Amino acid sequence: MTTPLPAPAVCLTELAIAFALKGGGRYTAVEGIDLAVAPGEFVAIVGPTGCGKSTLLNATAGLVRPVAGRVEIFGRELSGLNIRAGYLFQQDALMPWKTALENVAVALEPKGVAAAKARAQAEQWLRRVGLAAFTERYPHMLSGGQKKRVALAQMLIRDPEILLMDEPFGPLDAQTRQLMGNLLLELWAADRKAVMFVTHDLEEAIALADRVVVMSAGPAARIIGDFRVELPRPRDIAEVRLEPAFHHIHKEIWSQLRVEVQKAYAQGEAG
Repeated sequence: MTTPLPAPAVCLTELAIAFALKGGGRYTAVEGIDLAVAPGEFVAIVGPTGCGKSTLLNATAGLVRPVAGRVEIFGRELSGLNIRAGYLFQQDALMPWKTALENVAVALEPKGVAAAKARAQAEQWLRRVGLAAFTERYPHMLSGGQKKRVALAQMLIRDPEILLMDEPFGPLDAQTRQLMGNLLLELWAADRKAVMFVTHDLEEAIALADRVVVMSAGPAARIIGDFRVELPRPRDIAEVRLEPAFHHIHKEIWSQLRVEVQKAYAQGEAG
């Protein structure tokens, strides 16, 4: 007897999302989106600026409602907020009046976890992200990379089944981005959550992901490419970029992505 395959962690079907314009009418951000992310799969989403990459994450999080199509989470249609997902934004959402430890522990408040237990778990997570010596520091006392580690711990302490990550390492310098990428892969490998990772950096997408999804230029952006990354794991962000297979898939994806980037640039000039 054949064992049925598990439902995708995320399944977007014929998805369309539009926004009302101030002067009337509406702007269609994405249209006809079909995307499935399996449990434990790491999917990176790339595309030109303004193509709706973040919009897909927001729909998956339940922050925006589609005008057409469906969002399903582990086989059930999403209505309201997606409580099974954690969201890491490009800009940190740390509270400046709380220490690193308090910022991480506060994520457990909605679950009703006792304060002492929440602090103990927060200490464990800060240790896992390499900040055991920085628990009592406030955000303004931390570097950009350290603040991003706190934000990562803040998301992961809730033990979400799906990780939504919107350009999380964008503001960091190149060296810190590599360190954060390796840390993310190490944490992800421990329990293999489903990941939707938005980035403008194609090299970063290939180094991290199992699949790289390419979106077209907007409006009404759609998925035009879906590439499997056949690079062995575990990976080191710096070393994997030296592999011939890395350069091969980079060339293949960029040949498609470049056309859409040029379209978006031309639209900007015309506007």
